[in-house]
Amino acid sequence: MTPRNNSRKWKLGVKIALACLIVLDGALIFANIRIANAAPQSQAQERNRLAQKEKLLAADVAKGQAVEKHLPDVGKECDVFYQRNLLPESSGYSTVISDLGQMGKDAGVQISGTGYHETAVKDRGLSEVQISAAVQGDYQSLIRFINSLEHSPRFYVLDGLTLASETSGAIKLNVTLRTYFRI
Repeated sequence: MTPRNNSRKWKLGVKIALACLIVLDGALIFANIRIANAAPQSQAQERNRLAQKEKLLAADVAKGQAVEKHLPDVGKECDVFYQRNLLPESSGYSTVISDLGQMGKDAGVQISGTGYHETAVKDRGLSEVQISAAVQGDYQSLIRFINSLEHSPRFYVLDGLTLASETSGAIKLNVTLRTYFRI
């Protein structure tokens, strides 16, 4: 190859490279013009969206910090609840039997067929006691009985009521509820 051919090839390569750069510059200018035309509105919307998101995240952080601050108090309240509302296992059954009997008597219902099923609650120091019973009375007495369960100083959860029978004003319900004993 002659130096003249090398010079021509080199010039041709430079011209092609310059042409590519000019085309790329044109594409960049076109893209920048499109972005600039859409930018004020979309950037303002994006800024508003991000500002709103920042407020929500800041509120979440504040809530989390408040919860963390009050966590020791919550633990103390749970301990008080356990001691005040959950019976010890040693006297739990006799107290529940007595409570249900007294509530039934006060409400004017008859309780029969009471059954108990106990299950340990893992890692909580509790046992769950499921109670099933048949309760019979008129509508008003059954309402008083359910109301007394809800307002009892003991912790009772009413899980279900099913109609067993109804004869001449007397309604018989199958009641399922549960309570917890401290182990």
